[in-house]
Amino acid sequence: MEKIYQIALSNVEGVGSVFFRQLISYCGSAENVFKAKTDKLFKISGVGRVVIEGLKNKELISDAEKTLINAEKQGAQLFFSTDKNYPSRLKPLYDAPAVLYYKGSASLDHFRSIGIVGTRQATDYGKKVTKSIVEQSKNYNPLIVSGLAYGIDITAHKAAIDFGLPTIAVMASGIDVIYPSQHEKYIDQITSNGGIISEHPFGKQPIRNMFLSRNRIIAGLSDASIVIESAAKGGSLVTAEFANNYHRQVFAVPGTLANKASEGCNKLIQQNKANIYTQINDLVETLNWDLEENPDKIKFKKNDVDLSMFTDEEAHVISHLRTNGELQIDELSWQTQVPLNRLASLLLNLEFQGIIKAMPGKKFGLK
Repeated sequence: MEKIYQIALSNVEGVGSVFFRQLISYCGSAENVFKAKTDKLFKISGVGRVVIEGLKNKELISDAEKTLINAEKQGAQLFFSTDKNYPSRLKPLYDAPAVLYYKGSASLDHFRSIGIVGTRQATDYGKKVTKSIVEQSKNYNPLIVSGLAYGIDITAHKAAIDFGLPTIAVMASGIDVIYPSQHEKYIDQITSNGGIISEHPFGKQPIRNMFLSRNRIIAGLSDASIVIESAAKGGSLVTAEFANNYHRQVFAVPGTLANKASEGCNKLIQQNKANIYTQINDLVETLNWDLEENPDKIKFKKNDVDLSMFTDEEAHVISHLRTNGELQIDELSWQTQVPLNRLASLLLNLEFQGIIKAMPGKKFGLK
């Protein structure tokens, strides 16, 4: 039943992925959010009339029930940010999608993953470089992540199919609404050795801002994002910005001064916001692929927790648990000087992100 309430909460107007977690942290569960009294909800920062009215909409619950039935019919999986099986690369991110809709055969925790993005108006040079990168990475068997758009994106997906690599298409619509429709012919091939994924419910049509928010999922699912070609203000630069914010590697392919499609890439390199990509070894050495054991025998492992991704209080608590081991909540509150009521909410949020674990006796420790 909690899953139904989480789906419903994720579809409340005014509740984004960050606010979703805040509401659950405050109330204890998505079900409690819907059942909370109005005066209690108004005490939560960010709650206004729009959210209150949305929570009163009983159709959201029935729609969520239909969503679960629809997912089963379509052979789709739902991943909730509060669950252990939520994609490990996304889970620590502050703006990780509340719910992910996924259809495919590839693991979202594939041991290696690269995002390949670029302009829709790709040049022959850009397409050639894209195919070359995918082909040369074949020996390392990475997951190829992109956005199914015209130009560089679809070139990356098609190259992955041609060279037998798994590929994930991140959608700016529901996974049953293929956009652009001309690329629907590739979906069976993508899902048979990869998958399609979205944070939007079934039937959702794409609008402009959804493409921008989609880019954060591409960046989040990737160990490194490679911008092949981009105009000076291209959408691919948004993906690079998200990747930098997530402390992931960013690469950009340089181009000639006369090539408008390379202005964005050249600018990323000039501003030290991206590593220059000239050959596959640039990627291999930066990601330490050359130092790893047989890729067929290793699995993706989360890196040590990067404290810069958390608030000061969260980082303080994580550091304290790292140094002192498992502690009861009262002892942790006293040692960190974080008030008990605020600490309880903070610990719940960190548990959702897969950073800490709760144990019997109100004890907490790092995972």
